[in-house]
Amino acid sequence: MLNERQVEEVYRRLAKAMPGRTKGAKGPKGQPDAFRSCISCMLSAQSLDRNTAAATKALFALATTPEALLSLSDEQVARAIKPCGLYNMKARNIRKFCEALLEEHGGVVPDTREGLLSLPGIGRKCADIVMSFTFGKDVIAVDTHVHRVCNRIGLTEAKTADRTAQQLEERSPEWAKRDGHFWLIQFGKRVCKARAPECEACPVNDLCEFYAAART
Repeated sequence: MLNERQVEEVYRRLAKAMPGRTKGAKGPKGQPDAFRSCISCMLSAQSLDRNTAAATKALFALATTPEALLSLSDEQVARAIKPCGLYNMKARNIRKFCEALLEEHGGVVPDTREGLLSLPGIGRKCADIVMSFTFGKDVIAVDTHVHRVCNRIGLTEAKTADRTAQQLEERSPEWAKRDGHFWLIQFGKRVCKARAPECEACPVNDLCEFYAAART
């Protein structure tokens, strides 16, 4: 893995090359509150963005609060969210999430990682996304782009997204945590692409472990 000085340099260069957090950055899939952000994030698992959008639109046309969602049957929820796939399992998870949210938190979504992770259906990625986008906390949420980029460059050395998130929490400078998710995901989509990374145009190629290995 890169050393502390190199990690700092990677973030400095990405901060100059990528737009970072924009004024229009909202909760996951543009949801207006923490509850709908959590539900949207749960629906996005193994789903294309357009399918998640269709599912959330259909579901939130029926209910937008935990109480209202619990008044629906599992069949009604599953039918609404069918576009995002795994709809029966996700419908059950949504019910458990809503029940726990009401019973343990009075219907208010907690703004801490520990609190979010205590809720059914919420994993590390979802918790960090909600913390960053909805609550404005300085955390680096890890999706597939961020996981790929970090382990290619050498910011982390992890086989799972959750472990990547843990290492980023430990190894990233505090000043980079606010926009780090945005720099990394933008970099992953524009330059460090999954199948054809544009290494020659990369602003951090002289620090990148993947690029160094490819040239030997």
